[in-house]
Amino acid sequence: GMPLTTTVEDRERFPVRLRYPRELRENPDELAKLIIPTATGAQIPLGDVTDITYTRGAQMIQSENTYLIGYVIFDKVEGKAEVDVVHDAQNVLNEKIRNGEMLLPKGVSFTFAGNYEQQARAAQRLAIIIPISLLVILLILYFQFKTITASIIHFSGIFVALAGGFILLWLYGEPWFMNFDIGGMNIRDMFNMQPINLSIAVWVGFIALFGIATDDGVLMGTYIHDAFLERDPQTMDEVRETVVFAGKKRVRPAVMTTATTLIALLPVLTSTGKGSEIMVPMSIPTFGGMVIQMMTMFIVPILQCWWREGVIRKKEKQQAKITDYENI
Repeated sequence: GMPLTTTVEDRERFPVRLRYPRELRENPDELAKLIIPTATGAQIPLGDVTDITYTRGAQMIQSENTYLIGYVIFDKVEGKAEVDVVHDAQNVLNEKIRNGEMLLPKGVSFTFAGNYEQQARAAQRLAIIIPISLLVILLILYFQFKTITASIIHFSGIFVALAGGFILLWLYGEPWFMNFDIGGMNIRDMFNMQPINLSIAVWVGFIALFGIATDDGVLMGTYIHDAFLERDPQTMDEVRETVVFAGKKRVRPAVMTTATTLIALLPVLTSTGKGSEIMVPMSIPTFGGMVIQMMTMFIVPILQCWWREGVIRKKEKQQAKITDYENI
């Protein structure tokens, strides 16, 4: 309706509007029958001089922070992460605004919301949690072995496992990987193999991997350390014999430790029910990292031998200097 006048109630003013009865203004056909006077005094239906159409408007007016708000919903392209899609959309819109192809009226702005915001906040938290987790693991190793060198040797298993996790993530996106049938069942279909983006679930899987990636190294290194305390080797050959002796004793326990973890993850990797979209990406880096980190049962003894041989060389050099000094 049109405002005709304003009424004053105490200190407040209210507009007075004139409207037709609801039964006359709800139906466009009824409005077209409305009689209006012409300049000559004749009366004709409103439908003779105008077209009345019905346009569906906003069903709800929403506001946030005292600003009117409208939502534009769009989906991501298959195979792309939500964060990447939002960044691409932001770049496109900002480029069009800079080029003048899109003009924003005064007081109008846009922002992206939804799962993207949750992932952005989670990424900020993970940027703090992951370094803290690595530092805690390194401290635990130091409390166990009491030396920085031994702690770093066993901590190196984390980097080996990290590489394994990324390798398996890459293989999941390759169509040739595990693309064969066993008993009429395609292995890729059974394990739901498809490109995996670096989502929050994947990084949580890496954090879990960091906690168990040093198991084989610690198992091997602890026994080697005890063997050195028991045998107290004084030559290069004795050091190597001690490392080989201790390493052979712990190969089978290390393999069993890794095998139990891998077997336990198989039902998760093949799951298809509710929650699998979170659990599968979380278990992929753990599975791949544990497969590759079996190398630590060979890497740790080699690094231990190299470190112990360095100690022997240092002692021999010091002894040689003392001998030369006594001869002088």
